[in-house]
Amino acid sequence: MITERLEGNHIQTIGVVGCGLMGYGMATNLVRKGYEVKVYDTNAKAVERVVNKGANASTSVSELAKVSDVLIISLPSTDLVETVLLKGEEAALKHLKSGSFILDMSTNDVARTRKLEADANVLDVAYFDCPVSGGPEGASSGKLTIMVGGAEEKFPQVVSLLQAMGGHIEYIGPSGAGQIVKLCNNMVVGGIISLLGEALLTGEQAGISKKKLAELFQKGSGQTKVMDVFGPTIIHETFDDVTFSLANMLKDLSLYRSLATTQGVPTVISDAAYQLFTCASSEGADRRDSTAVAEVLAHNITT
Repeated sequence: MITERLEGNHIQTIGVVGCGLMGYGMATNLVRKGYEVKVYDTNAKAVERVVNKGANASTSVSELAKVSDVLIISLPSTDLVETVLLKGEEAALKHLKSGSFILDMSTNDVARTRKLEADANVLDVAYFDCPVSGGPEGASSGKLTIMVGGAEEKFPQVVSLLQAMGGHIEYIGPSGAGQIVKLCNNMVVGGIISLLGEALLTGEQAGISKKKLAELFQKGSGQTKVMDVFGPTIIHETFDDVTFSLANMLKDLSLYRSLATTQGVPTVISDAAYQLFTCASSEGADRRDSTAVAEVLAHNITT
């Protein structure tokens, strides 16, 4: 078993709240690397998948918090993160040990993230916003890019754990800094997915296959990692194979727009992508992959 020194204490147990695609990957990766991992999720089947890979299950958030030296959170919304940490007798912050750590790997609202850090600090719990890029494959392989916001003086105490989960760890700045980078990143990704859907559809309608177009894009100045990650789903129209759900992308685009508005930045350019994702969501595509927006575009030329 791996142990690490944290100001005279050992990390003995890593708690993980959220066993979805990302939580599953991070938890099982840590198990493979020798960490003692305990998990909690309201979805019993999701918990079972991780337990089958060597983690241990907790029956409640409070039970998990009591034994965790580091609590990792991977949840789809700021509301859920706040519920886990603050709401009711089960609230994790009521049960975490003094001197413990929270690594919130979710993508959340910047202002509310800073409030959560302040609430944690009052109880001598260090809170880091650690949103990630790299998808489920990166989580499972331990090759995520992790953008970190929080107290710089305490960052060295968790960096080795973060390195076990990520191929590139970047300390950005004070609380909320990691979320700022991630929201801007996902706005770019969502925008490129939208534009790829339109450009590949246009080329195909004009007589060139999407596969050939994609190959040539990647050999020219239009090359983008977004094509590597999401291109195959657009090309083969396998929108039910979820790399990153449309609901999560729309949530992140909404958070980006809120951030931009707060900073006085016009959202004229990002509006088109946001409206496209909103349209796809209204048509029931929330649980499909983000690339399902390409199907919305295709329907517009066939109906």
